[in-house]
Amino acid sequence: MVQVPHGCATTTEAVRRAIQNSQESLRALSRRHGINQKTVAKWRRRTSTADHPTGPRQPKSTVLSPQDEAIIVAFRKHTLLPLDDCLYALQPTITHLTRSSLHRCLQRHGISRLPQIEGDKPARKTFKRYPIGYFHIDIAEVRTAQGKLYLFVAIDRTSKFAFVRLEKSATVQTATAFLQELIDVLPYRIHTVLTDNGIQFCDLPSRRNGPTARLRMHMFDRICASNSIEHRTTKPNHPWTNGQVERMNRTIKEATVKRYHYDGHEQLRQHLQDFIDAYNFARRLKTLSGLTPYEYICKCWTSEPDQFTIDPIHQMPGLNT
Repeated sequence: MVQVPHGCATTTEAVRRAIQNSQESLRALSRRHGINQKTVAKWRRRTSTADHPTGPRQPKSTVLSPQDEAIIVAFRKHTLLPLDDCLYALQPTITHLTRSSLHRCLQRHGISRLPQIEGDKPARKTFKRYPIGYFHIDIAEVRTAQGKLYLFVAIDRTSKFAFVRLEKSATVQTATAFLQELIDVLPYRIHTVLTDNGIQFCDLPSRRNGPTARLRMHMFDRICASNSIEHRTTKPNHPWTNGQVERMNRTIKEATVKRYHYDGHEQLRQHLQDFIDAYNFARRLKTLSGLTPYEYICKCWTSEPDQFTIDPIHQMPGLNT
């Protein structure tokens, strides 16, 4: 590690070490290194080549008196008020007190941070852990110069694997076809699907429990039932319940339609597919401990092969794809 001398230093660490190891006179060393004899004598007396710390040995304020600091410390410990509240309460008594001088005073006495009190903040909750195969699905609108398209997005809650398709309409048929294509593409089984309450995915809540709805069954639910998939829906007017796919929608839009202009639908389709391929096979995610979604799926294949229908290594992009 290289030592960085202070700005006015006339010697380096090597020169100081040479002075300490030399038996020559002060005058000879002074001429050799081009420094004052007093500097040579100073470094010869010392046992190390490091600069001594500068500044006051006992930090103290140039603005506040010891009595002022005693008042501030006693007030802070007694009231446990935040910094600004302490400032407003003490300024009538200590008129020359500023926010910066108050903060430095609290730092010197080790009370700049208030102690954590149980119950003052809600405890953070972690997401429930699920095996791979729990997908969040949603629909978003995107536009090109050619017109409007509907973006169907699905993302695995655990592996973060994403699957998208662009459709000209958002109907029950397109939503069902999207789910079926997702099932065919994945190398593992889907056990749960979470969607909102749109008519593309389910009947309206007011008609969902009627005899007709139970008898005919929604087309999307039929695909789920035939593939042993549990279909869950979010609570009405609570879109944050499906927050993972909502965040993925924003990520996709920021990388495509919000950044670039597209003359046609095919141009957007090609760029979107390139982005999703790069996301699934090349983007390392912190939540996956630095793995890509594809690498995480391959890791699950080695530990839980029963959940898979085919070897995911067969889907690796390369010369044969």
